[in-house]
Amino acid sequence: MAYPFHLAINVRDLDASRDFYSGLLGAVEGRSTESWVDFDFFGHQLSLHLGEPFATKATGKVGEHMVPMPHLGVVLPLEVWRQVADRLEAADVSFIIAPSVRFEGEPGEQWTMFFRDPSGNPIEIKGFADMAGVFDA
Repeated sequence: MAYPFHLAINVRDLDASRDFYSGLLGAVEGRSTESWVDFDFFGHQLSLHLGEPFATKATGKVGEHMVPMPHLGVVLPLEVWRQVADRLEAADVSFIIAPSVRFEGEPGEQWTMFFRDPSGNPIEIKGFADMAGVFDA
């Protein structure tokens, strides 16, 4: 049985974050106050609090890319991943790494994309054709 994770991060603007996470990414808004908002982020609890986002730096080498660390992310079935990628591309989101495949033909083959929310928090969304392969070595 899988259990949802909880992650709380800072954002600079709750309204812009609501538009991005709910309107663009499809997260479902839950409880909120004037200083924070919870989302069902693909089955996980993501809490956004007003404050200064954490500093990030491109120090994570994955394949041929240096990715921002730390970052938050989610792993989705490939069909859902493609729907999200299409919405982000249609919205002209600026990608750190555009939607693409990596480790093609290898264990752990995955589609990935990296982008930032309106506060600059880096997000990675991965897509797997076979979710059973997420932990393949």
